[in-house]
Amino acid sequence: MHDHDGQTLSVWMATDVVPTFSSLDHDEYADVCIVGAGIAGLTTAYWLSRLGKAVIVLDDGPIVSGETERSTAHLATALDSSYVELEWLHGEGGARLAAESHAAAIDQIEQIVFEEKIDCEFERLDGYLFTNPGEPPEALDRELAAAQRAGLTETSIVERAPLASYHTGKALRFPRQAQFNPLKYLAALAQAIIRDGGRIYTKTHATHIAGGEPARIETRDGPVVTASVVVVATNTPVNDMLAIHTKQAAYRTYVIGAGVPTGSINKGLYWDTKNPYHFIRLQTRRSDASAAPAGDLLIVGGEDHKTGQADDAAVRYKQLEEWTRSRFPMTADIRFRWSGQVVESMDGVAFIGRNPMDKQNVFIATGFSGNGMTCGAITGRLLTDLILGLENPWVWLYEPSRKTMRAAERFAKEALNTAAQYGKWLTRGDVSTAALVTPGTGAIVRRGLNKIAVYCDDAGQKHECSAVCPHLGGIVAWNHSEESWDCPCHGSRFNKLGKLLNGPANTDLQIVVEPQLVDVV
Repeated sequence: MHDHDGQTLSVWMATDVVPTFSSLDHDEYADVCIVGAGIAGLTTAYWLSRLGKAVIVLDDGPIVSGETERSTAHLATALDSSYVELEWLHGEGGARLAAESHAAAIDQIEQIVFEEKIDCEFERLDGYLFTNPGEPPEALDRELAAAQRAGLTETSIVERAPLASYHTGKALRFPRQAQFNPLKYLAALAQAIIRDGGRIYTKTHATHIAGGEPARIETRDGPVVTASVVVVATNTPVNDMLAIHTKQAAYRTYVIGAGVPTGSINKGLYWDTKNPYHFIRLQTRRSDASAAPAGDLLIVGGEDHKTGQADDAAVRYKQLEEWTRSRFPMTADIRFRWSGQVVESMDGVAFIGRNPMDKQNVFIATGFSGNGMTCGAITGRLLTDLILGLENPWVWLYEPSRKTMRAAERFAKEALNTAAQYGKWLTRGDVSTAALVTPGTGAIVRRGLNKIAVYCDDAGQKHECSAVCPHLGGIVAWNHSEESWDCPCHGSRFNKLGKLLNGPANTDLQIVVEPQLVDVV
C-alpha cells in the first residue's frame, strides 16, 4: 500500500497485530495442505483444524500480505454482479444460492468473531445501491424484484441513501450488511489454527503442486509437503496454465482514504451503478488509536481497468478524489492511496471446488471479483464440506468446471482482448534503448527478437529481465504507481526487479545477465 502524507494505513487497520511465522525448513505431512494465507486459505484452515484435521498452510509472504490486505472490507449480499444479471446467467435458483451463500458468509464471520472473542471492529450496518446520474431509476425496481426473488426479502427502495451532502435519489437498501478489520480478524484466525494443531509457514514459496496419492507440494528452498488433499487459495491459481484462466480476468481497482470530520457521514456501505462502479464506506477512529489523526476516514474505491492494460494511476486517483469532493465537500486531506487486484469470472460467480482436469484431491478458490471477503468465508465452509465428503447446496453454483452458456459472448470478448495483447511481441519497445530509462522508472526495450524489461534504480543502475511472462508468454508492462511489471494477458505481476508478486505465473521473470544484442533503435 502507498501512503500519501507519511502515515500508513496500518495506523487505522492495525497491521502490527498480525503474527509472524517461520519458513518451512523440513519435509512435512498433513491431511490438508493449503497454499495461500489470505482470507480463503485461513478460513478453510480454521474450519478443518477445528474439526480435527491436520492442516499445513504455506504462504510465500507473511500471512494476509496479498490482496486480502488491500481489501476495503465490505461484507455484502449486494454483489458485483447484479441479481438481474445473476438470474439471467444462472437462473432464479442460482441467484438464490448466491444470495444465500453470501448472507451465510457474513453470519459465519459474525459467529467466529463472537465465539473467538475477536476485537476486529465487526459491525452490522445497511448498504445502499443508487443509480449513476443519467441512468433510469427503474433499474433499481428491476434489481429489487430480482433480489427479492433471490431470497433477500428485506431489501427495499428508499427515497435516498442517508448521505446528507449527497442526494443520491432513490436507493436500494440492503439491510444487515457488515464491515470489519480483516487484518485483526485473520490474525485471530491464525492463532486459532495454531491452537487447534494447525501449522503455518510463511516465506515459503510452493514451486510445484501436484495432486495424487499423496498430493505433493515442492517448495523453492527444498522441503516438500505431502498431503491427502491440497487447496490452492492464491487469489488466482498458480497450479495450472489454462483450465481456469481462460474463464476469468484480472483487474486493478483503486482506493483513496480521505479525512472527514467525525460524525459528518452516516455509517453504511454505499455503491453506485456506474461501470466500473464506486464503493464507499467509513472507518471511524478508535479511541485507542492515539497515533491516528483526528476525524473519520472515508474510503472510496473504483476506476477499475484490466491489469497491465493502463498505466494512468495518477489520473484514476485524481478522478476518485474529484468524485469524492464533489459529493462530500467536508473531505479534507487524502491520507491514503492504494490499488488492489480483483479477479472476475466470466459469469459473475466465483470458482470454488475441485480443480478442472486435475486429480480429485486438488481444490481451488478464485474469481472472487469485488466480494473477496464473503467469497473467502464461503470458500472455508464449501471446501471443508467437500473435503469431508459432506453435502453442501452451494457446490453446483461454484463448481469450477461449469460452463455457463449465456456467458459465451463475454467469454469471447475477453478471449479476443487477451489474444490482442500478444500483438505486443511485434511492436517496438517503450524506448529505443536502455540508456533512456530514467532513475526510478521502468520501460520495455526491444533487443533483436527479444523484449527486455529494464528498471533503473535511483542510483542509475539498470536491472534487466526478460519481458516475457513465464505463465503463457505475454509481454509485461510497467506500472509506475506500483513500481511493478504487470502482464496484460492473465494478470501476473512482478516487482521492479522481476520477483513474482501475483499469479497465475509461479516463477520470477528471467534475469538478463549479459545482453547479446544491441537495442533496436
